[in-house]
Amino acid sequence: MKRGPTKERAKKTMALLEKTGRKSKSALWMDLAARLAKPRRQRASANLWKIDKLARIFKGKTLIVPGKVLGNGIISEKANVVAFEFSDSAEEKIKKAGGKAIMIEDAVSEPAKTMVIVK
Repeated sequence: MKRGPTKERAKKTMALLEKTGRKSKSALWMDLAARLAKPRRQRASANLWKIDKLARIFKGKTLIVPGKVLGNGIISEKANVVAFEFSDSAEEKIKKAGGKAIMIEDAVSEPAKTMVIVK
């Protein structure tokens, strides 16, 4: 029985995160690669109300969701959110609040010190 991701995008993203983690010696990228290696049902998902709450606590930090961001709730804080997937409504609400919805593959070039993982 095969476990873990079967989609090409997930495999490529995991490989990129592992390579970046080894190269930069950053545990953040290795941790994200391990979380993405889980089956989709077991990956983290976060609603906007949770992201809004965390954006107030971690002002100026980029929030990383190693899974999907869902559009349930309202986001009032300007927040940069990095995720593997976004629902259409979540992406729209984040941009409307003045934040950025960034895919994990595009965030690898940013410094890991400015990021917080949403569990």
